[in-house]
Amino acid sequence: MRNRSVVALLLAGLLAVALLASGGTGLLESLTGSPTPAASSSGAPVSDAPTRGPAEVPGPAAAPANPSGLPAIRESALPAEARRTLALIRAGGPYSYSQDDKTFGNFERILPRQGSGYYREYTVPTPGESDRGARRIVTGAGGEKYYTQDHYDSFKFIAEGS
Repeated sequence: MRNRSVVALLLAGLLAVALLASGGTGLLESLTGSPTPAASSSGAPVSDAPTRGPAEVPGPAAAPANPSGLPAIRESALPAEARRTLALIRAGGPYSYSQDDKTFGNFERILPRQGSGYYREYTVPTPGESDRGARRIVTGAGGEKYYTQDHYDSFKFIAEGS
């Protein structure tokens, strides 16, 4: 019986060390997909609902603002292949590669942290490459889109419609 107590105590200690090593609240946030109360900037409750005046009517869906703080690139400044990939994404396919429209894990943690399955990736063909090459577009469930030309070493937020 004593051995079971020791094993349980060791496991609890290891769990505590793992939580501390991973930043504590960040682990809970990554599991639940929402920030912990301690991670918010103030104790005041904040409503997620947008406030609209009587004359404000929502227009057509606009491109999302840059939630990442990463450098932006205008859609018109993207390579032609990336603009074609964006058109395919907007049309829902068809895509040239079986790996397209699959979950992007954000293991590099360059993009804003989100829950599992939030990001999807798409290949941007590279002329002269015999394989998929290094260029990708990654989309977020919130509508934001990012371009990488160096296989996830860096990203730029795509300012759509510009």
